[in-house]
Amino acid sequence: MRRVLTLVGMLGGFLVTFFNLESWFGMAFVRWESVGIVALGILLGGLIGFATAPLVAWAEQKLHRTPVQDIIFGAVGLIVGLIIANLLILALSRVPLLGGILAALITLSAVYLGMSVAAKKREEMSGLLPWFPRGGKDRDKQLKTEGVAQPKILDTSVIIDGRVADILQTGFIEGPLVIPGFVLEELRHIADSSDVLKRNRGRRGLDILNKIQKELAVPVQIYEKDLGRDLEVDSKLVKLGKVINGKVITNDYNLNKVAELQGVPVLNINELANAIKPVVLPGEDMTIHIIKDGKEPGQGVAYLDDGTMIVVDGGRKYIGETLGVIVTSVLQTSAGRMIFARPRAERVGVPTERVAP
Repeated sequence: MRRVLTLVGMLGGFLVTFFNLESWFGMAFVRWESVGIVALGILLGGLIGFATAPLVAWAEQKLHRTPVQDIIFGAVGLIVGLIIANLLILALSRVPLLGGILAALITLSAVYLGMSVAAKKREEMSGLLPWFPRGGKDRDKQLKTEGVAQPKILDTSVIIDGRVADILQTGFIEGPLVIPGFVLEELRHIADSSDVLKRNRGRRGLDILNKIQKELAVPVQIYEKDLGRDLEVDSKLVKLGKVINGKVITNDYNLNKVAELQGVPVLNINELANAIKPVVLPGEDMTIHIIKDGKEPGQGVAYLDDGTMIVVDGGRKYIGETLGVIVTSVLQTSAGRMIFARPRAERVGVPTERVAP
């Protein structure tokens, strides 16, 4: 395109200077001075064509990305603006001295306003034409925004927890995973701890990240930019969520509340686990294994496979045994679900049914 426009500019410079030699300079082409002027015109025309090539290329790319509806309504606005400008120019053509300048300014202003108003009011104008398809740049942007999943930022606690890998494997979480560099640094410190329990937790977290990156078909990105050395890890996670417009995946209750207060979306693994637990209603029968005593006198405590605590009133004497109970109430808290029950025999008035463990 640059070569073509350069050649066109050289040709235009030659034609302009050749046919205006006599009127501009009062000489014919037979003189050496006229040859120099024509050569200068060719050179200037080529330079102008060469310089305008990037502008033409930019305009071409812009038109390629512009929806057809916008181009059509812009052309309609251009035509209307030219018509209005010509009507006004007729009245201003008789003004001495300033007539030509005013005519040029009015033409440019009318053309710009016509194209701008038509482009901005295309949705209203398309409503007047039921056969004309609706759409445009705004709708394309909206569809692109709706179709792109937000990045998910992993917290240190949720990485060590490990359940996020199973959730990702099911495909319920979409979008790229973002692992901040400061989270990796915190995991490394935990894995190098002198405490055996902390060291095992840190190594487990690193193993989970390795599994996510190698075994799961989920894009993983490492965010290495520094968000402030004086900030705590939770504050950095919230700030990162604002910077990249992402969601924080965590099971930390405090981080969950802080992020929500600052307008950062949070995906809490504990809330998800509570939401998918089987619904238990008062009056249902269950068979459980009492493993320890409760806080109140006479209480026994059991657990379901998903970790839900069951407090059995009068179940202390059945520690280490399996028995049937009836659910009396269910308490849902932010930390999880708690079930209260009593031995089944108290309802039917018969000796307590014991099942060998």
